[in-house]
Amino acid sequence: MEMCAVIKAIRLQIGISQEAFADAIHVAFSTVNRWENKKSTPNRMARTLIVDYCEKNGIDKSLIVMIENKNQ
Repeated sequence: MEMCAVIKAIRLQIGISQEAFADAIHVAFSTVNRWENKKSTPNRMARTLIVDYCEKNGIDKSLIVMIENKNQ
C-alpha cells in the first residue's frame, strides 16, 4: 500500500478529517493534504508522530507497520 493510502486509511479508521488529524500530530493541514495527494511523504519525525498517534488510538497494527517500514 502506498503511503498516501496508509495515511488516509489511518484517518478514516478513526473517522476524522485531514485537519483534525493534522492537529492531532502537530503538523499543518496542508501537510496531511500533500501526503494524501502524493505530493510529498512524511519525513522520519512525522512518521514517528503518526506511529505514536496510531498506538494511542488503537489503529490497526498492519498500518502502523507500513508507516514504520517506509524508508526515506
